[in-house]
Amino acid sequence: MKRLLALFPSVRAADRRLLREGRLSGPMPWVLAIMLFLTTLAAAGGLALSQAAREIGGDLANRATVQIVQADAAARERQAAATLEVLRRDPAVTSADRVGAAEMATLLEPWLGAQGTDDLPLPVLIDVGLARADAVPALAAGLRTVAPDAGIDDHRAALAPVSRLIGTLRWLALAIVLLMVGATGFVVVLAAASALDTHRGTIDVLHLLGATDIQVARLFQRRIALDALFAGLIGLGAGVAVLALLGRQLAGLGSELVGSVSLPFWSGGVLVALPLATTLLAAATARWTVVRALGRLL
Repeated sequence: MKRLLALFPSVRAADRRLLREGRLSGPMPWVLAIMLFLTTLAAAGGLALSQAAREIGGDLANRATVQIVQADAAARERQAAATLEVLRRDPAVTSADRVGAAEMATLLEPWLGAQGTDDLPLPVLIDVGLARADAVPALAAGLRTVAPDAGIDDHRAALAPVSRLIGTLRWLALAIVLLMVGATGFVVVLAAASALDTHRGTIDVLHLLGATDIQVARLFQRRIALDALFAGLIGLGAGVAVLALLGRQLAGLGSELVGSVSLPFWSGGVLVALPLATTLLAAATARWTVVRALGRLL
């Protein structure tokens, strides 16, 4: 906070009138607001994808599904009982629960209808929690002796392409944020250079009155920092509104995989820090640009 307050040095009211300080006047604040809006969305996307990668890696990747397909109901039940016994004795298995008939009917209802499963020999499904994600091959080999009709689906292998895609999108979001930071710096450089040209006469008078380059730079630094702060708050507000709308739409899908794409609880602090970081960047860039330009003139 002290560093942020240092960006707004004590400037007398008479000095403030030397530079026009209309809030969000000119194109620069609006450009910064748009960039903060896009940065907020990119940062939120990266945080949400990181959270999804952790949930997929921690939950879904450490699970498997055993499926017993057998038309003979008696044989199917014998193999199911033997499979559950083997799984619950295995130290690599943390849980083994059979999916009930009512839950199976609910899962198949969108395709077969409410009464479509009554006369069908539904397979037995067993949801398996694993202590180690690499335990599936050993489990499959052990189940062949007691349940020849049992097959095991490895969620980790099925989700590997999804995990790779999430990782790629996460790095892409980070790259977009870094590009936006660089673009923000360039916008501030151009705005500071334009302000110098506009107020060249005022600067010359200040120099004749004994003002140093640092004192002149503080005037531009304060103005650009305030513009960046107001623009950042507008961009953050618009970004949060869009994120809230997207969050409601994703929640309405009811998909477990899509539902894992959510922001962690600490992401609010990161998003709020974006306008402050932009203000710091804008003030430091403006100061550097003005001091460097004035040094070339003298």
